[in-house]
Amino acid sequence: MRLTGAGLAVDLPPGWEVRVRGQQASGRAATRNALLHAATVPLPADRGDFGSGVWELLGPDDAFVALLEYDEEDADAVLFAAAGLPAVRPSDFSPAAMQRTVGACSGGQWFFRLHGRAFCLYAVLGSHSRRAAGAARVAALLRTVAVEAR
Repeated sequence: MRLTGAGLAVDLPPGWEVRVRGQQASGRAATRNALLHAATVPLPADRGDFGSGVWELLGPDDAFVALLEYDEEDADAVLFAAAGLPAVRPSDFSPAAMQRTVGACSGGQWFFRLHGRAFCLYAVLGSHSRRAAGAARVAALLRTVAVEAR
């Protein structure tokens, strides 16, 4: 099954729940920035943009992914200098990358631009010690993501 919304498309891999929506850009009434959430646990209705409310539900073999689009004018900022979706590796994950400590979770964060659009990818794995398998699951999901040019 392929889900689309806000200029993003993603294949729904087995064992994942995915939501894609547009949200109001900070300075432009007509622009809708993309927000994609994906997890190997059911996504609660009440969750933060970076996954608060989801991480607490992750078991040791679970993962959460947030792909957040920033405003179009941000795409030229140095923060978003990397081009294209990142290649996610186990070594990219660390408990120190979590916004706050949650059990054995491990996080990773990447900023990049694609087709003139600025994005942050934030991923959380349920277990730092099992990050090789978790990173592989996240990478497999990301291989199905397509971003349209605006």
